[in-house]
Amino acid sequence: MGGLDKGLVLFRQKPLIAHVVSRLTPQVDEIIINANRELESYKALGYQVLQDEIIDFAGPLAGMQLGLKYASCDYILTAPCDSPLLPLDLTSRLQAAMLVHDADIAIVSSDGNTHPVFCLCKKSVLPTLNDYLKHGGRKVSAWQQSLNHVYVDFSDCAEAFTNLNSQQDLAGFETKLQNLSS
Repeated sequence: MGGLDKGLVLFRQKPLIAHVVSRLTPQVDEIIINANRELESYKALGYQVLQDEIIDFAGPLAGMQLGLKYASCDYILTAPCDSPLLPLDLTSRLQAAMLVHDADIAIVSSDGNTHPVFCLCKKSVLPTLNDYLKHGGRKVSAWQQSLNHVYVDFSDCAEAFTNLNSQQDLAGFETKLQNLSS
């Protein structure tokens, strides 16, 4: 994103993170934001902001670890800041699959692809994540597959899981959405 903090990049006149928060707020009891820079901008959204506790870059797993450690609920839902059109039934669909399959974690899939950072997991998996990170593990999907997991198909709204990693991605996504609404 040209050196800008991705969550603060504007999409439809609002920061990407604001879209994600507005989509998740009706679905969850608590929001915790994991950020390592621009902390004051994230805190201005009115939610708890936590920085990675792991010294070497652990990617999304560091944020997942924080959520599992500090959330007050029995489950945590994770989502990146760069997917502004999350489904309004994301939590309920993931939780229903977890219950049906007696799983510890439910992971989004769509159109034959998995989306590991979009998941719902029980807080009880924290010791397995701590151990995985302690031994140098950094791949989200590898850790998830070590758990009792279930994939939940969201092919009916696959565009909701588009990651916007560059200004070109953002412009292309805007164009795609305009064409869909025309």
